[in-house]
Amino acid sequence: MSENNTVKKINVALAGSPNCGKTTIFNGLTGSNQEVGNYTGVTVEKREGYYTHNGVEYNIQDLPGTYSLTSYSPEETVTQNELINNQPDVVTVVVDETALARSLVLLVQIMLNNKKVVLCLNMSDEAKKTGQRVNLEKFQELLGFPVIETIGNRKTGLDELKEKIAEAAMAKPLKSRLMLGELLDEAIKEIVESLKNVTFKIPEESKKWYALKLLQDDNLFIDKILTDKENGQNILDLAVKLRNNIETLTHHDISLYIMERYYGFIDGLLREVVIHKPVVDTRAMSDKIDSFLVHPIMGLPIFFGIMYSIFWITFTVGAYPMDWIDSGLAMLSRLLSQTVLSSSPPEIKSLVINGIIGGVGGVLVFLPNIIILFMGLAILQDTGYMSRAAFLTDSMMHKFGLHGRSFVPMLMGFGCTVPAIMATRTIENRRDRLTTIMILPLMSCSARLVIWLLLIPAFFPPWIQPMVLFSIYFTGILIALLLARLLRNTLFKGEEAPFVMELPPYRMPTMISVLNRIKRTSWLYIQKAGTIILGISIVMWALTSYPKYNENSSIEITAGQKLSPELIKQKQLENSIAGKIGKFIEPVIKPLGFDWKIGVATISAFTAKEVFVSQMGVIFAVEHSDQNSLGLREKIKKYYSPLTGISLILFLLISSPCMATIAVTKQETGSWKWAALQLFGFTILGYVISLIVYQVGSILVS
Repeated sequence: MSENNTVKKINVALAGSPNCGKTTIFNGLTGSNQEVGNYTGVTVEKREGYYTHNGVEYNIQDLPGTYSLTSYSPEETVTQNELINNQPDVVTVVVDETALARSLVLLVQIMLNNKKVVLCLNMSDEAKKTGQRVNLEKFQELLGFPVIETIGNRKTGLDELKEKIAEAAMAKPLKSRLMLGELLDEAIKEIVESLKNVTFKIPEESKKWYALKLLQDDNLFIDKILTDKENGQNILDLAVKLRNNIETLTHHDISLYIMERYYGFIDGLLREVVIHKPVVDTRAMSDKIDSFLVHPIMGLPIFFGIMYSIFWITFTVGAYPMDWIDSGLAMLSRLLSQTVLSSSPPEIKSLVINGIIGGVGGVLVFLPNIIILFMGLAILQDTGYMSRAAFLTDSMMHKFGLHGRSFVPMLMGFGCTVPAIMATRTIENRRDRLTTIMILPLMSCSARLVIWLLLIPAFFPPWIQPMVLFSIYFTGILIALLLARLLRNTLFKGEEAPFVMELPPYRMPTMISVLNRIKRTSWLYIQKAGTIILGISIVMWALTSYPKYNENSSIEITAGQKLSPELIKQKQLENSIAGKIGKFIEPVIKPLGFDWKIGVATISAFTAKEVFVSQMGVIFAVEHSDQNSLGLREKIKKYYSPLTGISLILFLLISSPCMATIAVTKQETGSWKWAALQLFGFTILGYVISLIVYQVGSILVS
């Protein structure tokens, strides 16, 4: 516990297995007082927040979800390190009350590390529906620390949880009531005694855990002990002697024996505290649903049908609010032109109307579609269906050399490639992980969705638009699978790891959870529009507006008249900095059906894919500012052919991942080599595919 003059601060770690509702508890405790970052030296996301209770500030750290402290994926290593070395004031262990026997293994391991613990039995409503009842007073008496039931998604029990955390923080540490059997307890006690002489600091609370890991011959802890040149080897010799003794007496491998003792303690505990055992099988309903949704033949068609339905709703329902926003932005432009900006210099008027509204507004207009798409995905995830989708696609993904766990990062890639790449940390095999990282930019992210929502209606009739959107996503996945197979046969040769995944029971998604996801996604989208895209739009406006074209220096005489205003604007754009850059690269991209305007917008999109839309908006607003009645879609439809549209969609789908993706790839792989391969490899691949499509298409339509 730390103290800052008059305000006390208590550090609380929140630990728990995946699917136990830990993050929901975290959100309920901290509200909006949260921030996200990375653990020092390890690229694993951490979430921190705080709340104040009875004048005391509690800093909450949401540790990565893990079933155990004994594995070595990055998440489990981080959780173990935070609990052992940093020693929070209180550790709150969140478990799924419907699966106590399995969930309490983590609690037992944490009891070996920390003196002040609170047990949070979450999803208590679901447990009660099965007929299960527990004696909380007996539970607390046997464990020696507070126990509380909660319903995280309804925020039920959170006030009591705060009281229990305060109670644990203020109480004196009690002697641990964890008993693993006389044989193991004595061995741990003997090693703990020998650890008193080590020359480096081991937190007193964690010495039992050190002893247990030395008994298990854990290399991580062996290496730490051997840093003590004076006592380290003697301690290891003692651990070997005790381990051999236990294995001889029990005829069991030490790790298996320790796990048996964990479950022995848990079984004895539950016999005392469970008043009524479940009379309803919580899995029965889920199994009935799975017999249909996870059917070996119909499962995949059902999954594709569900995803297609989400895309269809995204287009049809999203079209109405999108048109409202589009009309509102056009009205705003006219209003500003006639009022506030009526007497402003032409440069200021052009900056606001063409640069800011034309650029940022062109991106914000698609916010309703983003909300609808991610609402659908959030509902599928919260119900537990996405875990089934991973199960359904596992056998197919193995045929292409991908691990079953790759499905979740690939699904996240539909939102944003950056967190998707970070999510590959759950894949322990490095070859599987690298393969997944390399193909993730082919998942059509939400930034690209903005582009598709602009281009698809410009080149395709309404009845086919949902199918085109579905085809774009499917094309990205297909190319990713083929590329994965190629990578596993060349750069990442090796045996594929087996896939084991827990299928949580189906649950009814809560409105609060879904709305929170939509809120986060929408706010990040708006923030990007108001920062990155705004800044780039202003820069792009300047690049398209300067240097100013002097119409008198190049007067073309046609029947004694000067250039028309339309031609003057066109020459202004062509002679601007952006125009010169575009003209320079135009010979390279012309075989794809692109002109210099598309080229400039595509280069700008390296910063963030949505920027393509804002840049096209700025360019067309500057060049055709007298056509305010025409939306950007109509302008694109007027100046480009459908074949160019198809070529452009393919190029933007495949080529050049955004700047943030390249950076996180380098960070996660530890090498610029893989980041450079992504950047240049995908750009070349996108160029070649678009070139073939456009050139062959040109021959067919000619």
